[in-house]
Amino acid sequence: MKLGRYCGGWLCGILFAVLAGCGSPGIPRPPSLDLPEPVTDLRAVRKGDRVDLVWTVPSETTDGQAVRNLGSTRLCRSLDATMRDCANPAAQAAVLLPPVYPRQAKPANSAEKVRATYSDSLPVGFLANNPASQIFYALSVLNKNGRSAGLSNTVSVPAVVALPAPADLNAQVTAAGIVLSWAAVQHPPETPELRHTYRVYRRQEGTGTDTVVGEVPLDTVPTLQIVDHSFDWEKTYFYRVTVVTFIQLEGKTAIEFEGDDTAPVTVFAHDVFPPAVPSGLQAVFSGVGQQPFIDLIWAPDTDADLAGYNIYRHEEGTAPVKVNSEPVANSAFRDTNVSSGHTYVYSVSAIDVRGNESERSQEASEAVP
Repeated sequence: MKLGRYCGGWLCGILFAVLAGCGSPGIPRPPSLDLPEPVTDLRAVRKGDRVDLVWTVPSETTDGQAVRNLGSTRLCRSLDATMRDCANPAAQAAVLLPPVYPRQAKPANSAEKVRATYSDSLPVGFLANNPASQIFYALSVLNKNGRSAGLSNTVSVPAVVALPAPADLNAQVTAAGIVLSWAAVQHPPETPELRHTYRVYRRQEGTGTDTVVGEVPLDTVPTLQIVDHSFDWEKTYFYRVTVVTFIQLEGKTAIEFEGDDTAPVTVFAHDVFPPAVPSGLQAVFSGVGQQPFIDLIWAPDTDADLAGYNIYRHEEGTAPVKVNSEPVANSAFRDTNVSSGHTYVYSVSAIDVRGNESERSQEASEAVP
């Protein structure tokens, strides 16, 4: 059966055109160069003589295709801000590829970006005493054929020599707080462009968060110390100290970087320290026309962990006895268990929430007529 037998001239013309179009090739596309896009979010942080770099691994090529054949990544380090190539990389390493999914199979919660990190140890020849000197970094991401689409963004860190960590870090738990002390670090004279401080960090056991306890200038005294008042009792802490270098060049934003840390010292903040001894105790009798009593008043204790007060009473020739069953919350007490013809002698102690009790106050006496 022939097609021409069933169609007219114009209908057959349209039909043949459609059939011819179905078999014709599309516009040819050039082959992909498979060059990963250059990194644009490289960041660098200096710590002592180490520089930690972090960036996002390219997931697409320069022609918009998914990266499937990522080569190694070259780390470019230079004292020259105008890096144009990475002919002599400081390091070269393989980096993981982001996962590649077909469009219809891509999980809704999949992570498209992969972060990569590298720690670079600074050669001695790159360090200087000039506050204006810098070290510059860039990356060159290669494909499987060793070709790159160019360098990443350029970042920099100070090239100033880092001061060493202090020695002899010591921690002592006292009633006033945790006292930290260490030996002084030798350092060049401080200048408006270059200055240093000690920075003290604290981390509570079981957490990953560091807290800055405080900072002390390097040229304070030969032996330095700082008192931490902001901790909680009955917890374990780790303390460390580092020297921070501050660089302030005219017309530029101040920058800083930390040196190496001391080895951490471990402190269990065990409270065995009683509150302050109450003071100013007075005893006053009242009872004309009513049941007799003796009122006691004293200066309030200001300890933050104060639980209350204990009241002690005795008569001449006898030992003091506590007269309250629970800690007295306020700095006043009324003793109604008194009898005519007796003289009573009182003292007061303070007690904290962990049961540490102070010495008893000076005594105050009062007679009941």
